[in-house]
Amino acid sequence: MFRPLLLSACLALPQIALAEVPRVVTDIGPVESLVATVLGDLGAPERLLPPGASPHHMALRPSQGRALSEADVVVWIGPDMTPQLQEQIDALAGSALSLALAEAPGTHLLPSRDTGLFPHEHDEHDEHEDGHDDQDDAHNAHDGHAVHDPHVWLSPENATLWLPLIAKALSEADPENAATYAANAEAGTRAIAEAVDQARSALAPVKDRPLALAHDAYQYYEEFFGLSVIGAISDADANTPGPARLAALRDGLAEQGAACILTEITTDPRLIEAVKASGLPSVQLDPLGTDLPQGATLYPALILETATRIATCAGN
Repeated sequence: MFRPLLLSACLALPQIALAEVPRVVTDIGPVESLVATVLGDLGAPERLLPPGASPHHMALRPSQGRALSEADVVVWIGPDMTPQLQEQIDALAGSALSLALAEAPGTHLLPSRDTGLFPHEHDEHDEHEDGHDDQDDAHNAHDGHAVHDPHVWLSPENATLWLPLIAKALSEADPENAATYAANAEAGTRAIAEAVDQARSALAPVKDRPLALAHDAYQYYEEFFGLSVIGAISDADANTPGPARLAALRDGLAEQGAACILTEITTDPRLIEAVKASGLPSVQLDPLGTDLPQGATLYPALILETATRIATCAGN
């Protein structure tokens, strides 16, 4: 008497197996990680930016252009990070669903900082997408800087907001697996929350110790975890600093001191010397998590690893 039910269940299996999982293209490793989390076992996203490359100066190879042209969904930070990618998406992936995370409603945005020495408080930066200062926007746009600091993924608040949005985008392209995408996004949210708790514990002893940056890429992380940062050698776009910027930071370091300087693999040692920070303890960070295992685990690992390295350096 159970055979008809068993037969109908078996007949249903090929339909599940043949469900079309969308082809997803992403820009950078942390975004690839969030998308991989939502896709779960159903598939894997493709990433345009190879490990070690700078998103500020992304140039697509022919193979990457083909990936865009075959994409069903494109998930990327947005034009503030890779302005040239917008034209490529329009030209090659016009029929794909495009999700620019930095432009998603509710994303917490901070204005780009254009000085080497930072204010002591975050009050003037604590603004959301619908509350930024138009005069700051005009000033930054005039100077050729991104209006907003593009390193938005380093705020766990933003990543947590984006996971269900990614699930929604994938569900529009693949309604049959909508429940799976939603469940995976919830699991990803829990993983980020656990990493945040561990990061807070690691950073608690050094929260008030002043830090200096080689590259102003950590404003979102700094604000989220309440860190104290004196200033940065290069701006958020990783432009070569001018003499005035270097002088301001050099004076700030002399006056305020710093427990640690946060560098990156591309940091020019001559710039460290220029602000007289060569004697400071230093630690190398990577906002893209290039040296971490790639894929779904990268994002929470990036949040925790960044905290661990800062705490070790600043605690010396």
